[in-house]
Amino acid sequence: MVKKINKKLDFNTELLVITMEECGELIEACSKAIRCEDYYDNPKLLEELGDVQCMIELILDNELLSWEDVRDRIKVKKEKLKKYTNLLDD
Repeated sequence: MVKKINKKLDFNTELLVITMEECGELIEACSKAIRCEDYYDNPKLLEELGDVQCMIELILDNELLSWEDVRDRIKVKKEKLKKYTNLLDD
């Protein structure tokens, strides 16, 4: 018999672990949406995207990262997307 140790995680660790789990669930929902060609108004995709967005906001609200730095990073990513994909207009 394996004895379970109930170790309480500190706040930041718990925040990041749950964020990782939610990202994994979003990956699964994206994969299923592609396989089923269910892109629009997909309730599972909505649920998982909302959960990930909630975790992102908690990370920012608790100042693990700053909103300003994330906004700056979004600009960098959008420039890369413009260069390498057709997702954004020039």
